[in-house]
Amino acid sequence: MIKVILCGCQGRMGQAIATKVESEKALGIKIVAGVDINGSSGAQVCSFPVYSSISDFPGKADAIIDFSHHTALPALLDYSISTSTPIVVATTGHTVEEIELMKSASEKVAVFSSGNMSIGINLLIELCRKASSTLGLGFDIEIIEKHHNKKLDAPSGTALMIANAIADERGECDSEFVYDRHTVRKPRESKEIGIHSVRGGTIVGEHEVLFAGENEMITISHSAASREIFAAGALRASVYIAGKMAGLYNMTDLINNI
Repeated sequence: MIKVILCGCQGRMGQAIATKVESEKALGIKIVAGVDINGSSGAQVCSFPVYSSISDFPGKADAIIDFSHHTALPALLDYSISTSTPIVVATTGHTVEEIELMKSASEKVAVFSSGNMSIGINLLIELCRKASSTLGLGFDIEIIEKHHNKKLDAPSGTALMIANAIADERGECDSEFVYDRHTVRKPRESKEIGIHSVRGGTIVGEHEVLFAGENEMITISHSAASREIFAAGALRASVYIAGKMAGLYNMTDLINNI
């Protein structure tokens, strides 16, 4: 039985994870504590104790799943290091400083980080790598991501994951992320990777990558019908990382281990 501390337990993803753990005992996972900025005010909806700070939890866990807010990361990493508890960082919108904190922490404890916990999305990323490598600079690339109207960060962490993967294939000198074109009147340059955000309604998550060439266009897309796919991926990551040695892990490591 893997014991997990769930951070952001009262949020949308926190509730999705708690529901999946409760309904699928075969996962072999038990949430021993929840952490949420609202503290015990919502504990009545949880089947586990809820704390406003992870340092208040007196017990021991095998892994931490963080689906809270990127600003909570420093405190969670401090706890992870001090208690030697591996952590799954599933939040997005991290600053450069926070990303460096993760890299530094991974020298002392196992840190699993992914901008998207869906196995399908990570397959899409690999397909985009292959398409970029095969098609070259003769195809213009545009990324469109759509999410619900409560999402705080834009573009999504997943859109940036896709863009970074493509840029890795094309090379930094042949890649430039462009988020807004309305201030400039000029033809599109071949090195541009356009990234566009749509926010509305209850859209769980949609990502579409367009490769537009001369007289042909290739589209690679992924649509999430439920947050359960992200919950399943995060839980699988927690099982994977429990007991792992210090290091920085990601979804590619998990997929290669399946």
